[in-house]
Order: sequence, then structure tokens, then C-alpha cells
Amino acid sequence: MTSAPALRLLQVTDPHLFEDEAGEIYGVTTATTFRAVLAAALDSPPGPVDAVLVTGDIAEDGARGTYERFRAEMLRLGLPVACIPGNHEDPGVLAEFVADPPLQYCGTLCLPGWRIVMLDTHLPRSPAGQLSEEEFTRLDRELAAAKDEHVLVALHHQPVPIGSRWLDAFGLRNPEAFLERIRAAGNVRAVLWGHVHQAYDRMHDGIRMMSTPSTCAQFTPHTERCVMDLRPPGFRWIELMPDGSIVTEVVWLEHMRQGERPPDSRQGSDPSCARGE
Repeated sequence: MTSAPALRLLQVTDPHLFEDEAGEIYGVTTATTFRAVLAAALDSPPGPVDAVLVTGDIAEDGARGTYERFRAEMLRLGLPVACIPGNHEDPGVLAEFVADPPLQYCGTLCLPGWRIVMLDTHLPRSPAGQLSEEEFTRLDRELAAAKDEHVLVALHHQPVPIGSRWLDAFGLRNPEAFLERIRAAGNVRAVLWGHVHQAYDRMHDGIRMMSTPSTCAQFTPHTERCVMDLRPPGFRWIELMPDGSIVTEVVWLEHMRQGERPPDSRQGSDPSCARGE
């Protein structure tokens, strides 16, 4: 590995934005919390920011107006922004609005000493995810090209169980093929995802596995069924070191902590989901 400076990434995930800026899910106005997260992260960052990773579920409604407003917000940052689709996404429309630099759809970010591979796990009409043969081929190609670099892989769906039975039923459907590839590569240092609306950070076969809280509302960890959490919006700083190590911190917007468990907007008349009954 060649010598290179430390790199700083900002990960934001699962904003669930609407075309209507007053749109709500999980008891929060998602446009408001998304802007609050960006302001908290970038009004006084801990140092120079090299790139922003947005790991899916950008839009709740898949509307063109939603992605248009998201694009405008990202362009104001003046930073490279790499986006991947989530399960709630319309990938074709998202790709259209983030196709031009400094924004990009999936693909790869090549930074000094590091290669960041952004994978598409969107599976139409399913909350779970899957890597297609085309994405596996692209991953193989990127890993082969990164012989002298450290690698971070980002995707939307979790490739390992996180300990919540209901969420783990909606993770990556073909994780073993993915995990086998990154183990064999020998230079994948971390895998990063969204989807689960909570923080997770564990080692798996020598590779760091991390998820990041949503910019809107969170799910309580280690539950059998959906239980909404009191935790506020959050984001993650990731510092990639020249030796392949990673320094990372999840930041919560504590002033936006929930006073009571928000409703799970998808459960309609079943309040037991929000209370965990």
C-alpha cells in the first residue's frame, strides 16, 4: 500500500424525502431532519471532507420533484457525493438526477490509497435487497483493480445479521456470495450500509461492518418486531487512514430526540409496532 493522507467521509442515509416538503414518516418531517443533519455535519466539520456517501432510501415517494430537490441540496455542499438506491427508491429516476459530477450514481470513488465501491442492492417491489450478477461482476473488477489500495464497500442492505429478527428478514438475500468475495480479496477493510435505521459496528472475518442511523427516525436494536426508538436523527463520520485502519464516529442530533416513541407509519392501525407489544 502506498503512503497517502487520511481521508474523511460523511455518511448520511435513509432520509425518506417527499416531493411535498411537509411530508412525514415515523412522526417526523423528513425534509426538516435531513437539512438539520447536513447543517450539523457541515457547518463546522472536524476537518476537510473528501466526499459524502448517501446510502439509499433518499426518496420515500420516488417522485421526480423529490430527487430534484435532493440534487439541489447536494450541489450546495460543493463536495463529491456518491449515491446508491434503497428499497424505497425509483433507481432510474434517482440515477437521472445524480448522473453528473460532483454527484454520481453507484460506481466507484478513487481517493488516494483507497477505493470506495458503491453497490446497487435494489430489488424491485421488495424491502429486501439482492446483488445482481452484473453488480458481482463489477465488484470483482473493482477488487481486482484495487490490488495496491484499501477498499471500502457501501450498499443499502445489511450483509450480516444485526440481531433484530424482523429487520434481518429484509437484509441482503445473497450475502454469502458477497462475503466470500470480499474475504478473498484481502484488502476490503470495511462494509458500510443504511436501511436498518440504527448504528452497528462489528468485526466480521477481519472486516469492519457498520450501519448508520437514519436522518429521520430510528428502529430500536435487538427487537423481534418493529419497535420505534427514541434516538434522534444521526450521521456518521469515517476517517480512512493510510494504513487501512478506520476511525469513525456516529453523531446524534440530541436536541431532536423523541419525547415518545413515534408511530411506525407503515403499520396503519396496528399501534403495537410502535410500542413493541
